[in-house]
Amino acid sequence: MTAITFDTLKFVETLKASGFDEPQAKGMSAAILEVQKSQMQELATKEDIRDVKRDIKELELRIAAEIAPLKWGMAACVGGIIALILKTFFPH
Repeated sequence: MTAITFDTLKFVETLKASGFDEPQAKGMSAAILEVQKSQMQELATKEDIRDVKRDIKELELRIAAEIAPLKWGMAACVGGIIALILKTFFPH
């Protein structure tokens, strides 16, 4: 997994330059770093996305394979109904 870098020293120096004292700046830097680390576990990687895409493709193929016989069955039923209607209105 690719790490996102966070320059804590630069962050502390920026906070100190804007009026924070050193303990406050270090505390805020540590808190942000901890949140960033905890959020990294929830990010999807490119491999995760590839796996999901593969799973979706497999599901599409399975659904298509299960629907194909239903299509033919429906076609046969509709054909039979049309034949019965035609036979009713146009007897020999």
